[in-house]
Amino acid sequence: MKNFMDDDFLLDTPVARELYHGVAADLPIIDYHSHLQQGEIAARKRFATITELWLGGDHYKWRLMRSAGVGEHMITGDASPRDKFSAFCRVLPQAIGNPIYHWSHLELRRIFGLDAVINAQTAPALWDQLNERLAGMDSWSFLEQARVEIACTTDDPADDLADHARIAGMELKTRVLPAYRPDRAMRINDAAFVDYLQRLGGVANVEIGSFASLIKALANRIEFFHAQGARISDHAVDIALPQKAPSDAELESLFAARLAGRTLDASELGQYLAGLLAHLGRHYARHDWAMCLHIGAQRNNNSRQFGTLGADTGYDSISDMSCSAGLACLLDRLDSDGCLPKTMLFCLNPGMSTILSTMLGNFQDGSIAGKLQFGPAWWFNDHRDGNLEQIRTLACHGVLGSFVGMVTDSRSFASYPRHDYFRRLLCRQLGQWVDGGEYPAGESALAEIVQGICYTNAKNYFAL
Repeated sequence: MKNFMDDDFLLDTPVARELYHGVAADLPIIDYHSHLQQGEIAARKRFATITELWLGGDHYKWRLMRSAGVGEHMITGDASPRDKFSAFCRVLPQAIGNPIYHWSHLELRRIFGLDAVINAQTAPALWDQLNERLAGMDSWSFLEQARVEIACTTDDPADDLADHARIAGMELKTRVLPAYRPDRAMRINDAAFVDYLQRLGGVANVEIGSFASLIKALANRIEFFHAQGARISDHAVDIALPQKAPSDAELESLFAARLAGRTLDASELGQYLAGLLAHLGRHYARHDWAMCLHIGAQRNNNSRQFGTLGADTGYDSISDMSCSAGLACLLDRLDSDGCLPKTMLFCLNPGMSTILSTMLGNFQDGSIAGKLQFGPAWWFNDHRDGNLEQIRTLACHGVLGSFVGMVTDSRSFASYPRHDYFRRLLCRQLGQWVDGGEYPAGESALAEIVQGICYTNAKNYFAL
């Protein structure tokens, strides 16, 4: 029987241990997709308690606590920070098999140097020990301790990126770069859409009264973001795209209808999104950006709690949306015009993984290794089995050695041990293939694969 989460945690073969300890463990991190708040980095934010760091805004942990029977007042309510922390520690032992159990213990050890098991009995001592250590730390501490070389935030096109400019002039070792996330321009039916157009037009110096002028404004902001170091865009694709590309005349008609006060139906929404992505994709290609598509989330399912707590509070799930035909249409349109940017497909529905991973090969053109990427295990999939399945699926249908690796996709500065979790699983899988006689032992390419996936591929792919 193995010891609980020892130095060889998840490493079940000699090759896995050699690759992890000899290659992967100490590589820098390129976190090309996160939800860290750049203002908290610029201000060198300190956290009042471990509850603020661990539970503040972490909807992964909130869902776990609710499922374990913890009342909302102990999660997002008015209970004291100590009581909330104690409630989390009390129920965590019930979450055997959940990645949060492993992540929390990795954070305990890697960030705070505490080799303890989290439970109700240890909670009082952990509260004191963690808060004592936390008192000497700030947002920079977490980035530098984890050897984060580059961290990309997610930023609205209308943002002035002033915090990014401040950070660039500081002595932080981590480069913090913006990533372009035009969600508010995509959500044409939102009540605040028209007001947002005025804000976007103001910063872009474009009066937005048509679809063409919207694209011009967004293109102007791409230029601005590029000058600030951005090389990545990010888009949520939560609705099915049409199998026939909309014309510019159709897009102008849809845009005019919305400005006149009519909301679009599901089919029209798909057309609008497809048209917007096609136009933006051309601009991304001109700037050698990567276009990341996060596909398959069903968001804000609990209307009662959405009305109380808002979005991103733990009430999202996986969609069974069919997207392959519409996605192929979008990629083919861009490819036919010679304007297909580097593209990454993040898949939330594991039932779609094989479908999307095989989509990549339709549009690879040899211009760069893995021009189209099958994104890392995302959100509900970034557990042990999900990471391993993503690695195996990509290996089956593509070239694993071209993969650009893991991201935190997190709002928490304590999330960087997830990279360690992924690196262990990568080495575990490679070791099992060698142990099973499916790949030669001692092959020098093994170390190259690990180094590439954990570090160098992302740096080269995103031109960071």
